[in-house]
Amino acid sequence: MKRYSIITFFSFVLCYACLGREEDQCETKNIEVIATAYNSLAYQTSSNPSITAFGDSLKPGLRYIAVSRDLLDSGLVHNTRVKIQGFDSLYTVKDKMNRRWRKRIDIYMGNDVGKAKKWGKKKVRIQYCLTVKDSITN
Repeated sequence: MKRYSIITFFSFVLCYACLGREEDQCETKNIEVIATAYNSLAYQTSSNPSITAFGDSLKPGLRYIAVSRDLLDSGLVHNTRVKIQGFDSLYTVKDKMNRRWRKRIDIYMGNDVGKAKKWGKKKVRIQYCLTVKDSITN
């Protein structure tokens, strides 16, 4: 009986702490970029092709993208969720590209080289959300 009341108490405290908390507001950004595709293969990336420049592990089947470094400065940072024109699902920024690229994303296509080649190089619109910072509290 005592265990139940402790769990109930903590559940109440947790719920109360969430009350009055506003959800993070964001500003939607839309930009046009060149989209290519890549695979987790050593000849396309590095000697450890399953580890991203951010240190994340790539797993075929997951929806990840790499972004050019100028897009990082535009708020398209690690773990940002991105809507890519022509795709139904959201993609997550998990990698960054070589410094030579500008306004570019690379869509991760696992080990399927044929699928990546078929995608080729396309101009697409992407959409992502920048969290609006409250100037009073931040």
